[in-house]
Amino acid sequence: MSEPYSTQDLLRVMQRLRDPENGCPWDIAQDFDTIVPSTLEECYELVAAIEQGDFEHVAEELGDVLFQVIFYAQLGAERGLFDFSRIVDTLVGKLVRRHPHVFANGQIEGIVDSQTDVAQVKETWEAIKQQERAEKSQHAILADIPVALPALPRAQKLQKRASGVGFDWAEPQAVLEKIDEELLELRAAIEAGDAVNIDEELGDVLFSVTNLARHLKLDAETSLRRSSSKFEQRFVAMEAAAKAQGRALDSLSEAELDGLWEQAKRGC
Repeated sequence: MSEPYSTQDLLRVMQRLRDPENGCPWDIAQDFDTIVPSTLEECYELVAAIEQGDFEHVAEELGDVLFQVIFYAQLGAERGLFDFSRIVDTLVGKLVRRHPHVFANGQIEGIVDSQTDVAQVKETWEAIKQQERAEKSQHAILADIPVALPALPRAQKLQKRASGVGFDWAEPQAVLEKIDEELLELRAAIEAGDAVNIDEELGDVLFSVTNLARHLKLDAETSLRRSSSKFEQRFVAMEAAAKAQGRALDSLSEAELDGLWEQAKRGC
């Protein structure tokens, strides 16, 4: 039985793929910008495998995500910007620095005698990250929150960061009242037929609902993904029920569609 491939083998495969003379034409043609869509796609495929509990597939998808890191490392090495070893060094250093409650004196094998609870860990983590931002001349409280993040997680990060300096609602009930207020403003904009204002007010409603999720200690992205999956399952069930009757969904009346929907809800 042959020895399993190693990280060094993976790095060498990446070098071969990018070899200008004997590599893969597609891989040679890529740069940082062109592989970003693949990176996002691989991350979402990993999330989907985890949500489905398909752990054999999870291992495969983790490999695909790792390959994205290796690809960026090769691109960085070719330009003299960074390489895989620097990525690992930076990561390990950051993890050790941000976990002083685990790594005594900044040493990987350093043992801390005292115990730390989750709340203290979060407080220390945020303080260290704030210090890191200051060292990078990112003194603004909302600095370094990526604009490219999906809207829901970015909203939660903005809200969490603001909450760290006391700019927050005291309890979920206050957020619910804010949602009611934003809904009234959205209704008024709709009645006025003001398209620009409708867009703005709808955004405010979504932002407030996201804030409620955070106050309820839920991840808005995860909650919405679950609801989307639930809708998908029920809609597929509706389609199957209509097909069993020899009919297409677009041929049904509103009442018939509602009936199939209620039937699907009872089933899933």
